[in-house]
Amino acid sequence: MALDQFTYVFVIGTFFALLDAFNNGANDVANAWATSVSSRSISYRQAMIFGTIFEMLGAITVGARTAETIKNGIIPHAAFQDNAGVQMLAFTCALAGASTWVMWCTRHSAHVSSTYSLVSAVAGVGVATVGAKQVQWGWNDGKGLGAIFSGLVMAPAISAAFGATIFMLIKLVVHLRKNPVPWAVYSSPFFFLIAGTVCTLSIVYKGSPNLGLNKKPGWYVAAVTMGTGAGVGILAAIFFVPFVDAKVIKKDHGVKWWMFIYGPLLFKRPEVAVMDRANVPNYAVVQEDSGDEEQPQALPSKSSPTPTESGSNPEKKLDQDPELGEAPVQLTYKEIQAQGERKLHAKLLKKRGPMGWAIRTLRDNPMGPGRIYEIHNIRMFLKRLPAMVVCGLLYGLHYDIHAAQSGIAGTPEGERMARVYAEAKKYPNEVEHTYSFVQILTACTASFAHGANDIGNSVGPWAVIYSAWSTGSAAASKAEVPIWQLAVLSATISVGLLTYGYNIMKVMGNKITYHSPSRGCSMEMGAAITVLVFSQYSLPVSTSMCITGATVGVGLCNGTLKAVNFQRVGLLMLSWIATIPIAGTIGGVLMGLFLNAPHF
Repeated sequence: MALDQFTYVFVIGTFFALLDAFNNGANDVANAWATSVSSRSISYRQAMIFGTIFEMLGAITVGARTAETIKNGIIPHAAFQDNAGVQMLAFTCALAGASTWVMWCTRHSAHVSSTYSLVSAVAGVGVATVGAKQVQWGWNDGKGLGAIFSGLVMAPAISAAFGATIFMLIKLVVHLRKNPVPWAVYSSPFFFLIAGTVCTLSIVYKGSPNLGLNKKPGWYVAAVTMGTGAGVGILAAIFFVPFVDAKVIKKDHGVKWWMFIYGPLLFKRPEVAVMDRANVPNYAVVQEDSGDEEQPQALPSKSSPTPTESGSNPEKKLDQDPELGEAPVQLTYKEIQAQGERKLHAKLLKKRGPMGWAIRTLRDNPMGPGRIYEIHNIRMFLKRLPAMVVCGLLYGLHYDIHAAQSGIAGTPEGERMARVYAEAKKYPNEVEHTYSFVQILTACTASFAHGANDIGNSVGPWAVIYSAWSTGSAAASKAEVPIWQLAVLSATISVGLLTYGYNIMKVMGNKITYHSPSRGCSMEMGAAITVLVFSQYSLPVSTSMCITGATVGVGLCNGTLKAVNFQRVGLLMLSWIATIPIAGTIGGVLMGLFLNAPHF
């Protein structure tokens, strides 16, 4: 019998489960896709599309397995004494504590692990509910806090080793050659084979209980996995190699993207005039801004000069008349950031479509004097509200990620990133272009792996709340996670990535080390392999920690510690460690207050 008297608890728990999934997309998924966007292999909008598709696939097919660890491995089922109401309240408070902390961090562009936030909140709730002795602090067959928190050290280290190994393989096979372009083209099927194998392995090897693939014999798993990977490699050799050969080696500017369907026929394509360079994008991290638009004028003042007064250098001191005897004025860091935002807004003002309309509407309809409850301000607010909604949904799609990542020129951050970039060798665009296609596949694999692993963060507690509410008894230790819950939360993760992911992506990726497609695909593949290994053993691991570890590992392959921004890495590690006591305290305090509150 459903617990109708606790329907409000179920509704509140559902809200915080959705908020936790939203934060997961805005924080963890944004960090996972930051590598692809940073290396210019894929645009931010394309990342949204592929991220949505593969997050949902990973969550629905293999996501239920990691949900079981979050649900039952930390607080034992018997500790609730079959009190469904207390169990609902416990996991609602855990979701509230974790989602509140991650939301605050995301708002302030502080990257944290949503996995460890929820695990810590569940532990805090467990202490407040059943006492510290009942919480599984040890290994507990790989499901206790000891096993989960061991990933804090193991996951980055393992990811760094995998990422560095893959990149060193690319470096030895391709980058160190005198003529690396042909080597890059003709060795690419091998890396497609690796990506296809890992993606298939995540589905087949101990696959989703709903598919029953975990009951297949070992030879079946090996045959299907290797067969699918080999098939991807063969398809790459048939269709991808001739396409890139014509575009990169022959430098045929007449080759269009859809001509890959010609396959080997492209080898017989008539010879064309040899061009100076292949028609490939520029993958350099720092590029000159083409077509700088005139920036909107601001009211001049000593503390906040207009862009025209300050010139192209953000920290250039204003020229004052010597006869006035005034000291030169230097912009503050916040003023420099405001100039960058004004420059972006000036570009958006000239765009067509919903975003351009929204920016122009907000510019032409400013709030008037007085409080917001003044009649004229209420009318103006209602007029601005549709534009505010559009900006909230679409602003991230137009954000200049690369400008934010490379640091602001003239500031200590910009100088630091320039020193880091100087230590990384730049490889030809023709070579990097080949690996940009491989990185798209590895990015999709990493997104699939994230959906498989991190969907358990939100769906595990939510499944407990729903099961207890709908059945009237504490959820069984092996309660099945409904597919519809996986689908809803994976879609919510995608919404978080779409609308708010830029807030985290701008401080990741190139803020750690120099990115390029060949480096990026190594990072993503190393992280994906690590996440899948942990997921197959039902150990929730932070995707953020994996991709960060792989990024550092690949950065060290430049041969010097100076190629990695260890200040950013140190801040990341500090935020990871701080998450454990803060999220645990929030969840535990909430549970303690509600559970022990005085009442009539």
